[in-house]
Amino acid sequence: MGLKRRLRVELLPQKLKQIRKHLGFSQTEMLKRLGYENLFDRSTISHYESGEREPPLPVLLAYARAVNTYMEVLIDDSCEMELSGKNNRLEKSKSKHKNPL
Repeated sequence: MGLKRRLRVELLPQKLKQIRKHLGFSQTEMLKRLGYENLFDRSTISHYESGEREPPLPVLLAYARAVNTYMEVLIDDSCEMELSGKNNRLEKSKSKHKNPL
């Protein structure tokens, strides 16, 4: 258990920042939109977007719900995220899935 590195989603920080920027929110406003303003502070969003920390599953679910998409789009590096201007939806693009192992 402590010697092996955990698999990480490489594009997750970029996708989280892209969501926030698309919605036009500051980090503090994003925290409020996610419903976690009483549990975390702005630096938490900064850590997620820089890749210093990975958000827990409930936070990822809140991000996905904020833009009406599947969590899979956020956590699968082979899924491209496309933001549309009409209703802030993210569409899961068809892509080849690569085996992370």
